Amino acid sequence: MTSQPTRIFVSRLVGQAVFDPVGDQVGKLRDIVVAVRTAAQRPRVLGLVVEVLGRRRVFLPMTRVTSLDSGQVITTGVLNLRRFQQRATETLAVHELFDRQVTLADGTPAAVYDLAIEQDPRRDWYVSTVAVAEPHKRFGRRGTSHVLEWDEVRGLANESAAQGATHLLATMDEMRPADIANALRDLPPKRRMEIVREFGDERLADVLEEMPEALQAEVLGILDPGRGADVLGEMDPDDAADLLGGLPVQTAEELLALMQPEDAEDVRRLLSYEERTAGGMMTTEPVVVAPDATIADALAMIREPELSSALASMVYVCRPPLETPTGRFLGAAHFQALLREPPSTLVSQVVDNDIDWPRPEASLAEVAGQLAAYDLVALPVVDENQHLLGVVTIDDVLDHLLPQGWRENG
Repeated sequence: MTSQPTRIFVSRLVGQAVFDPVGDQVGKLRDIVVAVRTAAQRPRVLGLVVEVLGRRRVFLPMTRVTSLDSGQVITTGVLNLRRFQQRATETLAVHELFDRQVTLADGTPAAVYDLAIEQDPRRDWYVSTVAVAEPHKRFGRRGTSHVLEWDEVRGLANESAAQGATHLLATMDEMRPADIANALRDLPPKRRMEIVREFGDERLADVLEEMPEALQAEVLGILDPGRGADVLGEMDPDDAADLLGGLPVQTAEELLALMQPEDAEDVRRLLSYEERTAGGMMTTEPVVVAPDATIADALAMIREPELSSALASMVYVCRPPLETPTGRFLGAAHFQALLREPPSTLVSQVVDNDIDWPRPEASLAEVAGQLAAYDLVALPVVDENQHLLGVVTIDDVLDHLLPQGWRENG
């Protein structure tokens, strides 16, 4: 092990790049695995959880870490790509110890917001100190913070202790929803639910869309039905329909009844189609403009940050009403076509409508074939009267083409 700072705070390591000996990046550090034995005995650092290509999380033993210098982690060689499986004797420093409710020597309650690790003369790594914050004072004043030795804090070895998620959520702020879903899947159920309850509805909806079906059902099961309905309303209608389609009919109906009527109507319509058809895969919220809309109008709409890249790639021109099912569908324009024309040009002048667009009953194979044949990432779905019903995006198709359980095995 090369010379190291005497103390390294864990929060500064999370998200740092991990490199092999020749300088190629192999992943990112997501957590630190420690062995918590007793309240008095410092936890030994066993290794690192590294996220590699494909969001797979693997274990890197500390014996194979040659440097923890600021901004990077260097290993001795190739990583073992077997998925990390946490053992009963192991604790994840970030996901399980951050926000742990503890007690100081004088009996004052506090919460953990960081940990520091150090290397001893035998080159073993240990958790040495704990950064804690006392509860907020009256009138919004922040509580006092302390950096204490491990044995000066009580409650760190208590697995049943209640935990919040404030400081852990701070480490997740920059993570993509798919990465958060992957991290939550590997946590013990108790800790997973503590974190889930702290997410806002919109953030939780984004994360829920990336979870395996079994985990989605587990999360919905612990939420109050009213909040579950609110989260479903924040999800893309096609994802909400997929989730509800896997629940018992009575449970799905109860949640639909609690959703906002306009959200529930879209989801019910999608549930009426077979799962592996264009209707069953489509989303009902594409970017739709009227025939008199200009390219400037359309470009302003696709700048909306909440739009996925696939949905933002195409604009659809329809006669009113502009909500699906729309009036007559006049054609679609790729955003690159919009960029080639003056902003004052009407979108209706640059649309394509010479393709036999799929009907809602079109099969998965037919939809995938059209996406490939026309080099598209999104495809309008129309009825026999040329009304736009929705749009199938490439990610919807891939979700159904990949092997069952691909999220669990990624």
